[in-house]
Amino acid sequence: MSDAPACVDSSADRRPTPIHDRLDRAKHRHAVAQARQDGQSQRAAVSGAGVARSTLRHWNASPAPSAPAALSAFVETPEGVVWLRRILVAAHWSIGEQGGAGVRVVCDFLERSGLSAFIGASYGTQQAFHAGLEEQIVTAATELRGTLAQSMPHRLLSIAEDETWKDGMRLVCIDATSNFILLEQRSDERSAAAWTRALEGGLEGLNVTVVQGTSDEAKGLLAHVERDLGAHHATDLFHLQHAVSQAMSLSLKRAEQQAETAEAEAKARWQEECAAEQAYHRRRHGPGRPPAFAARIEEALNDHVQASLAREQAHAHRAEAKALIGAFGEVDHPYEIQQGQAQTPEQLEARLGTRLEAIAEEADLSERLRAHLAKAKRLTQSLVATLTFFFMMVNTRVQAMDLAPAIEQAMLDDLIPALYLERVAARSTRAEPRHRLRALSAQRLAPLRQPSHPIQSLDPQTRHHLEQVAGECADLFQRSSSCVEGRNGFLALYQHGHHRLSPRKQQVLTALHNFAIKRPDGTTAAERFFAQPHPSLFEQVLERMPWPARPARRRPRPARPPYLVPVAA
Repeated sequence: MSDAPACVDSSADRRPTPIHDRLDRAKHRHAVAQARQDGQSQRAAVSGAGVARSTLRHWNASPAPSAPAALSAFVETPEGVVWLRRILVAAHWSIGEQGGAGVRVVCDFLERSGLSAFIGASYGTQQAFHAGLEEQIVTAATELRGTLAQSMPHRLLSIAEDETWKDGMRLVCIDATSNFILLEQRSDERSAAAWTRALEGGLEGLNVTVVQGTSDEAKGLLAHVERDLGAHHATDLFHLQHAVSQAMSLSLKRAEQQAETAEAEAKARWQEECAAEQAYHRRRHGPGRPPAFAARIEEALNDHVQASLAREQAHAHRAEAKALIGAFGEVDHPYEIQQGQAQTPEQLEARLGTRLEAIAEEADLSERLRAHLAKAKRLTQSLVATLTFFFMMVNTRVQAMDLAPAIEQAMLDDLIPALYLERVAARSTRAEPRHRLRALSAQRLAPLRQPSHPIQSLDPQTRHHLEQVAGECADLFQRSSSCVEGRNGFLALYQHGHHRLSPRKQQVLTALHNFAIKRPDGTTAAERFFAQPHPSLFEQVLERMPWPARPARRRPRPARPPYLVPVAA
């Protein structure tokens, strides 16, 4: 579907003349009706409203819509016209932009809801309105970004980067903490230079410093983050788990399949021996010793039992290996999630190594599969380096505040770990660990809330600042680029329904993600990123949109004559 207007241009520089403007028309008619109610003649009322009598007669001669009289009268008032515009913009916003449907679905909504009696519902009219809406969304979002950037406080960014390949390659970069999209643009290459050039444009005008980048191990991304940005590169934990899974899954799956096949064969042999005995006893036989069916059945049954045990053992080994792979996520934390104590890099390295050794013992790996396990061992060093970077940044940030020793120690030992555990609990998908982590976080905060604690002697503004800094420190630990992966998945689904994403549509989706979509706490990504509220993007766009077009008079279509009508000779 083309994004260009089909036949009508709804841009602001080609608005209708005031006498034909729908809101002005409603205001004039309302003024005349009010003057008539006050006892004035029609001539005096029309003269006071500043409109010709012939124009008023033309307006009043419009055919009555097939709708309730009260509703028809309301939409002719200034308030009704404003309400119609809000309904129409909301329909295009929710159905066409956020919902991913086309303009024809909006036209169908207008027809089925009865709004087509007051709003032109033809495809050409609504397609032009939709194109104008997208232009205004992009313009309003760009202006909001520039305004918020002027007063934003300085921020240390931990970014997540990756490419998506739907409808051409796109480079995507998101602030991992706020989920604000910094970069989402098409590119012909994914080299370090291309990433750096694109990100420079995405960060233009922002008071930020990139200190960390989380991504896969692509050489271009590594050079872009470490060499060009001078930041720390944090390896995505998923790639460690994926490497271990590649090393183990095939071997354990093959062992389980072989055990299942052996069990099925043993069961078939046992059933065959039982069937042979039954068939033998159903026939008459002469003298002689019968076959030793009991011994043969017992042997086949023993083989079946042994094969079943082997299959259960293979299944248990595979389940245990899967649990061990998942356990990497429980270990890779700056504060261990059982007691909330700080975890040193040496402890993390030992725990990751222990799990890798336990996994290696679960199966006999070939040389090719051992290469994947060797890659996983290399990636553990990157995870340990990320933990070292985290504690270095936290200590530097807290020491720069020049706090009293007792308050500084409370920040490092209790406040930052408690806020980190709270964030881990919010990301947990199961209720039991979520409740346990929240209880552990509250337990670490309990001493800080006592009236005798030195923190309580500080003024409220200082305590709020401590909480803000502690939250920023807790957000410094990033081990996943899932925000980018989720965004790429959304773009793939959107592109699948639309066949392509035009540059303008891509900008609209980025603007809605940053300035319109809200989390359950009611904040947008832009509000979290710029650390300040902003006007509603919807309201900003609504004020820029033209008034809805009136429905055209429906001309009756002539009936189609039958094809076999006889003609005169």
